[in-house]
Amino acid sequence: MMHPSFLASVIGRLDLSLMTQAPDALLVTAVSLAQDAAVAEAGGAELVGAWVGVESDDERLATHLFEAHLPGYTAWRWAVTIARTIDVTTLDAVTICDVVLLPGPEALRAPDWIPYEQRVQPGDLGVGDILPTHADDPRLVPGYAVLPADEELDLTQLWELGLGRVRLLSPEGRDAAATRWYAADRGPGAEIAINAPLPCASCGFFLPIAGSLRSAFGVCSNEFAPDDARVVSVDHGCGAHSQALVVE
Repeated sequence: MMHPSFLASVIGRLDLSLMTQAPDALLVTAVSLAQDAAVAEAGGAELVGAWVGVESDDERLATHLFEAHLPGYTAWRWAVTIARTIDVTTLDAVTICDVVLLPGPEALRAPDWIPYEQRVQPGDLGVGDILPTHADDPRLVPGYAVLPADEELDLTQLWELGLGRVRLLSPEGRDAAATRWYAADRGPGAEIAINAPLPCASCGFFLPIAGSLRSAFGVCSNEFAPDDARVVSVDHGCGAHSQALVVE
């Protein structure tokens, strides 16, 4: 039987912030038992540090916490869950339920998992890489569901030789692309566009694109322009405008 003064000292060391209810007095005294279980699980006494506290999990269920001295597990803890049966008041009846590693408040942990579609950035796709799309991707719709008024290409060309595309760009996908292009470096807000003599819409090298975005975007065909072969907005611009003539 533990001396009352020892029991009082253990209770006084409890981290009350870890406790959800009043701890079972017998389980609180089982520090050595819990520590031995942690050492057995860790494989060496040097891997188990000082006692941190105890959590009261239930009326006769508690978890003792010890510092973990494991490489790569900074500020983690050994958590030893113990229990006792009803009306038993000796440590001989205390049972080890589980021994696991748990992160402490300042523990070093792996970052939260982020799905690949949220991690992939423009430019990440390389040779041989595959970037799958979901079957319900809102940017795409089934080809058979597209109305002629929504399609960007001539339907005769689209279904030539029966090789039509299974999925086509949805209105939501077009809006997202237009918003992204317009806000990018080849929109009107770019510094080179602000200082350009005239907008792309009046440039002879400007090739309007087909479809519903024709009135807002085109492709630059000037090999000396910084945006050659890229989509630019009609109100973008640069110093390679076709009307920037040499004065004789």
